[in-house]
Amino acid sequence: MNRKFRILVPIVLLVSLVAVAGCKKKQPLPPAEAAPAVAAPAPTAQITATPTVVSAGDQVQLSWRTTDAASVSIDGLGDVPASGVRAVTPAISTSYHLVARGEGGSAEASARVTVTAPPAVVVPVNTLSAEEEFKANVQDVFFDYDTYDIRSDARAILSRDATYLASHPGVKVVIGGYCDERGSNEYNLALGQNRADAARNALVTAGVAASRIRVISYGKEKPFCSESTEECWQQNRRAGFSLDR
Repeated sequence: MNRKFRILVPIVLLVSLVAVAGCKKKQPLPPAEAAPAVAAPAPTAQITATPTVVSAGDQVQLSWRTTDAASVSIDGLGDVPASGVRAVTPAISTSYHLVARGEGGSAEASARVTVTAPPAVVVPVNTLSAEEEFKANVQDVFFDYDTYDIRSDARAILSRDATYLASHPGVKVVIGGYCDERGSNEYNLALGQNRADAARNALVTAGVAASRIRVISYGKEKPFCSESTEECWQQNRRAGFSLDR
């Protein structure tokens, strides 16, 4: 074998190896992993009552705080903001149950308020009819002109009314909404309905079952006083209570 042939053989072999290596199929790259979906955070809920033990008629301050909630509700209060403070006057021991709902699920919390019962009123047997006993313990509440907001004096009366009704679970009540003579019949019928509803809602918040309460608006019909004076008009702006037989 001459010198020229010995030089060509390695070169041919090297070229063949490079050609074979270049013909190999390229391996595909592994697919990129998709980023995991981010789950919506679960709501949180807290509620406290201060104080937790009160006498009937005393106020309690409810405080609550939630996070990541689209809707928040409290039994007896309905829909409420995500965080807040509300004064309530429970007539009986009550658990205020909060539910917070959001994309990440729901959360619940409760605050218990214990209401100590007032001393029992001793009434001589067979001296009062059911109607007389009701009138002696359940009083009407009055409103300012052209409004159905519950006044501070009315809150105390409604608290006592609720205490009596809570201790007499068989008693059902009708709440009539009344107005003074000013304004149209249609306007006063709507205003009287709002006044009766406001009184009913206060009793329900204090622990009286809504099924025991019926409301009706009399507007400016059936006035308690017929004179056109402020003193007379005030008597006619009321939510009046009567037994539902």
